[in-house]
Formats: sequence, C-alpha cells, structure tokens
Amino acid sequence: MTVPVHPLRRGGRDRRFDLRATALFFLLLAILLCVLAFVARTAAGIAERRPLWAGALLMSGVAVAVLCRSGRRRFSAAAYARRAARALEEAAETASTSLSVAAADAPVAAPAGTGVAADLPTPAAPAASGRGEEYLPAESTRALTVPLHPGTEERTEWLGVIDYAELDPDGFEQAIADLCVRDACRDVVVEGGPGDLGADVRAVTPDGRRVIIQCKQYCETNKVGSQDMQRFGGTCFTVHEADVAAVVTTSDFTEPALEYARQCGIVCVNGPELRAWTDGTGPSPWERAGIAP
Repeated sequence: MTVPVHPLRRGGRDRRFDLRATALFFLLLAILLCVLAFVARTAAGIAERRPLWAGALLMSGVAVAVLCRSGRRRFSAAAYARRAARALEEAAETASTSLSVAAADAPVAAPAGTGVAADLPTPAAPAASGRGEEYLPAESTRALTVPLHPGTEERTEWLGVIDYAELDPDGFEQAIADLCVRDACRDVVVEGGPGDLGADVRAVTPDGRRVIIQCKQYCETNKVGSQDMQRFGGTCFTVHEADVAAVVTTSDFTEPALEYARQCGIVCVNGPELRAWTDGTGPSPWERAGIAP
C-alpha cells in the first residue's frame, strides 16, 4: 500500500530586496520630517510674534484633553461618591450605637448619708498631670473615708480595693503615687521611663523628708535581686539626694538584696507589706525608715 506524501509548506515566503519600495519609503519619510519641521518653525514664529494666541491655543488643547479624559471617568466618580455616602452613613450609625452604650453604662450615684461615694471605677492614670509633673489623683478614685492609723484624723482613702497584679507598669507606679498623696505627702511626682535613674515616684513627706521610690511589679516567683538593688542604691542618695529611699514590689526580695539594702539604708516593701500599707494596717516606707512622720 502506498502512503501519499504531502509536500511540506515553507514557514514563510522569500523576501527579496525591493529597491523601488525602499526608495519610496525614504522619500515619504523625508517629506514627513520637512512638514514637521515647517510646522514647528511656524509655531515658534507665532509664539514669538503673538504669545497670547499661542497661550490661548495651548490652554484650549489642554482643556479639550482634560474634558475628554474626565468624560471617560464620569462613571468612576459617581461610584466613588456613592461609596463615600455609604461610608458616612455607617459611621453615623456606629457613633449613635457607641453613645447609647456609654449612656447605659454610666455609673449611678450612691444614696446620700451612706458614707460611701459613688460606685465609680478606679483609674490608675492621673487626672490632670503627666510624668515629671506634680501628681494629683482623680476625684473618681475616691472610695471610703476611714481612719488610717490610730489617733489620727479621718482622711480619704484614695485607692480602696485594688489588685496590683492587674495594673500595667505605669498604672502600678501611679497607684504608689496615690498612696503617697493619700498619706499627706506633697510634691508627688511620677517619673518612670528610661531616664528616671531608678526614681519612679518622688515625694516629700509631711515632715519635709524627700522620698524616692522605685516600683518593681514582679510576679510571686520573680524576686527583686541584688543587682536591681545595687543599681537603685547607686543613684537614690547621690543623684536624687533622697532622705528616704525605698523599693516597693508586689513579690519579695532575695537575701543578698535584703543584705545590701540593710547596709545602704534602703527600705524594702514586699507584697504583703504593700497590701498592709494600702489597707492602712501597716506603715508607709518613710515610717519603716525608723523616724515617725
């Protein structure tokens, strides 16, 4: 059986050099360049002789181009406008919902004559001052009016019941400042931060002594070590000129840290002692220094 063989087709036709077509191409190109040069020269002459006309023609061309382009984007602009309107409506609904929730969660004032202020939250941040400025606790942090020590007049207890473990480091420092203000200290300043050189809280006791307190908010398993104590001991008396230097922590101290503190005269207040100071059943750091306030 004979299988027919189809002839293969060539991928393309042979292109031969055509002198006539090439010459015609270069002739047309030369004519086009001459016309462009003539137009450019004429435009330059008009711009030189009559610049106002040239400017008007240029502005007209730009305006026509802008109008043509804006016509193409007309529908896109309308879509953007619809999206903006929907976004504004959603923002208005969100704001209305937030206001309704805030009004429902507003605290209710306590009845008169109960001796207890309104059931208000206890913010840790100061009301009208920042770091490095005189610290005054907010009025909303008041809880009870009780005698803090036997034989003393009744004073407002600012903190009430507070869980120091739930505070952030800044809130813990501000809570210690609240205690100083509650115990009639003046010029209370919350320093804190990288450049405080160990002085987180500064205050002046009622009898005029300068108190420098470093706050260590540690968990129960993390004790304040001797290195922390040595860093504080190197600045509290020489740099800050403290009369009473104290380290207050929510945990405890290691034995080397306590030994260094005894040698340098630094007051150590651990977690239970801090709770006693807060409740009014224990002395303050300057009272622990051995001099009655």
